[in-house]
Amino acid sequence: MPELTAIKSKLPNVGTTIFAVMSKMAQEEGAINLSQGFPDFNCDEGLRKLVAKYIDGPHNQYAPMPGMLALREAIARKTEKLYGANYDPETEVTVTAGATQAIYTAIAATIREGDEVIVFEPAYDCYVPSIELHGGKPVYVSLEPPTYKIDWSRVRKLINSRTRMIMINTPHNPTGMIMTAADMKELQKITAGTDIIILSDEVYEHIIFEGEQHQSVTRYPELAKRSFVISSFGKIYHTTGWKMGYCLAPASLSQEFRRIHQFVVFSVNTPIQLAYAEFMKQEEKYLELPAFFQKKRDIFNGLLTGSRFQLTPAGGTYFQLLDYSRITDEKDTDFAIRLTKEHGIASIPISVFYHNKADHKMLRFCFAKGEQTLQEAASRLCKI
Repeated sequence: MPELTAIKSKLPNVGTTIFAVMSKMAQEEGAINLSQGFPDFNCDEGLRKLVAKYIDGPHNQYAPMPGMLALREAIARKTEKLYGANYDPETEVTVTAGATQAIYTAIAATIREGDEVIVFEPAYDCYVPSIELHGGKPVYVSLEPPTYKIDWSRVRKLINSRTRMIMINTPHNPTGMIMTAADMKELQKITAGTDIIILSDEVYEHIIFEGEQHQSVTRYPELAKRSFVISSFGKIYHTTGWKMGYCLAPASLSQEFRRIHQFVVFSVNTPIQLAYAEFMKQEEKYLELPAFFQKKRDIFNGLLTGSRFQLTPAGGTYFQLLDYSRITDEKDTDFAIRLTKEHGIASIPISVFYHNKADHKMLRFCFAKGEQTLQEAASRLCKI
């Protein structure tokens, strides 16, 4: 078939996402896949039965555009109970086809040609393409190992009349860093008296360790009034393949969000929404996640004792960074490929999350796996 030759790419510098690349390589090489962030264990049997119940009932047609009201009400109740924030389920909660769609929609609704968006990097790889597709300009603040803490004095210097949005992510993917109450207060000071919008990616809100408290922007009324807050059911309930998340925002921002949302997906899976709404009554299912995943983190890190890798335990998420600088001076992208092909362990090189490909000799490993998987992966890593 003849090909069109006049198409000019809107994202000429963007290739296939690193997650797809490394997962494909893992499959081809028969490697243990600790690259892409998904569990290798099943979701709760009770949740699966609820989905089946609603599929068997008369709930297989379009949901309302903002989401099933029962689910929006459950989300609002959870948010109030955990963070003391009140969101109106009718006008301020929107159910989405995963967090990535929510992030894209929030950017599409607010970013125009020439707007600047402050991005902390290493940054999850959907952020910048979404900004650029809508004519925005990403302005980068680099986070440095081993702590990856934010230098707010650098942020202040970047604020100007074109600054439209600041994107934050806590707990942070890929580093595992968590933002503190002091960070939130600094963000509040910086944005006070401005029209700057905050997009807060909080998909790992329940995966936070050492007894620390998740610092959602919803805890801070002055931040909440200017924020889109994004979360993910996939991370909460081990159901990444169901692709469902949500966006919390004040009514004025939600109105603009929904103008775009209706033409991106219109609405999302009806029976799964109803199943989540009912399952959310079992609060322990998400309240137990910190202990559940900290145990996995500690098992994985403990098994690496004596290896040549160096690490600082992740503060949140289900990812652990490993510093391989004592092993080789190879680029992280090259070492990740060699690790997959020669040692049967797939990971994610961190340089791909920096616009300038900064290479700190770090790889990201997902520990949301069964204990047997973690033991075998650690055994292979310890032999390097």
